[in-house]
Amino acid sequence: MMNVCFQCGMYHADKMIDQTGPYAICPECGYKHRFQQLPLLIVSGASGAGKSTICHHLLDQVTQAVVLDSDILWQPEFNTPDKNYRDFFETWLRVCKNISQSGRPVVLFGVGVGVPENIENCIERRYFSKICYLALVCSDETLSERLQQRPVWRGTHDLTYIEDHVRFNRWFKAYDGQPVIKLVDTTNAVPEETALQVVSWIDENIRFSVNS
Repeated sequence: MMNVCFQCGMYHADKMIDQTGPYAICPECGYKHRFQQLPLLIVSGASGAGKSTICHHLLDQVTQAVVLDSDILWQPEFNTPDKNYRDFFETWLRVCKNISQSGRPVVLFGVGVGVPENIENCIERRYFSKICYLALVCSDETLSERLQQRPVWRGTHDLTYIEDHVRFNRWFKAYDGQPVIKLVDTTNAVPEETALQVVSWIDENIRFSVNS
């Protein structure tokens, strides 16, 4: 509902942000309302890097944030590579923005959400104080083995699929741009160890923002 103006009723995702509140300002009538501008934390990585396992481990360890898997909203209509899946990313940012109005930030797990250029250019990006990125990575051999060991119904045994995600895994390792993507290597780590690293990263990135 935050995109609907409380005064004129018009819908605008592209409200102007006044950081002194912070306030979101309606471009139609100028009405401004305060909102909670919290950080958004994104955990990504190639398929097989360990996202689902770690997400599951975090569910009973993280109470200071809301942990979500981006796959739960995937629908065929979002499969728009010609638009770089923009509607999917905007939808997730809108969901996270509204959830964060409860006072708790979101930790969002997913594949494409971990590529900064997919997120930083979204209209809904303006509603977050910062977006922090973490990627789970592993060796090419480990990634390939994990994908081949999955149940057949998941469709990860195909050689092309494996090669695509090995390349994506390498992309995270080679990335040296801004914003920074923190890497956590899961090659030889047990899930509990990796989960502790991710929890520490979450605490580090939300403590000041939420308490300030």
